[in-house]
Amino acid sequence: MSFDLAGKVALVTGGNGGIGLGMAQGLAAAGADLVVWGGNADKNAAAEAKLRESGRRVLVQRCNVAEEAQVEACFAEALAKMGRVDACFANAGVSQARAAFHELDTKEWRRVLSVNLDGAFFTLRAAARHMVSRAKSGDPGGRLIGMASTAAVHGAARAEAYAASKGAMLAVMRALAVELARYGVTANSILPGWIETEMTAKGVADPRFAAAVLPRIPLRRWGQKEDFAGIAVYLASDASRYHTGDSFVIDGAYTLF
Repeated sequence: MSFDLAGKVALVTGGNGGIGLGMAQGLAAAGADLVVWGGNADKNAAAEAKLRESGRRVLVQRCNVAEEAQVEACFAEALAKMGRVDACFANAGVSQARAAFHELDTKEWRRVLSVNLDGAFFTLRAAARHMVSRAKSGDPGGRLIGMASTAAVHGAARAEAYAASKGAMLAVMRALAVELARYGVTANSILPGWIETEMTAKGVADPRFAAAVLPRIPLRRWGQKEDFAGIAVYLASDASRYHTGDSFVIDGAYTLF
């Protein structure tokens, strides 16, 4: 029963596709009601239709996490309509236009960090504020999850902006694990490897890229969005209530080989 999410509400940013949608589907299957943030109206509508098949309550909001005011407004609306947020997955992110570091454009650096780091900050701050307030009213607990990447722990050449944003995520989540423990709130990170999503579609479809990467993945396949359903349920559930400050690498052993 500790994996049962009935009565809990989970917020997944970037939950209208890719890993985010995979986590949202897993959370719904375990009984959670869902709040999903995404920036693309068509993808939002498709994700909402798919998630409603679970029979759970679903609120899909159009939100650019890089905009502080939008995050605050959407989170307030989510609380008004759903009553609470028990687990927050700061998953929304963008990739970097590959470039040699000495040629990396300042605008590109700031674009990547504005979504991947600032957006995570705005999202996690809103969730933490709610969870701390709830704890002070006698209802402690909460789950904060930050989506990092294996780029945070291996040399991601020509992708330093992306790597910086994901390395920072690890540091933020470890700090939150210590700071918010007194409120019963846990904080953990997930580090995906090479996962087949819209973000990686160009590389996955390139035979030369696949020939270079797949032999370095011991499980010999690309990760799928469904591979993140289980970890999402675990981190949102009571099963992980004493597990905090950790980093979960989901990469088919790519970083070990």
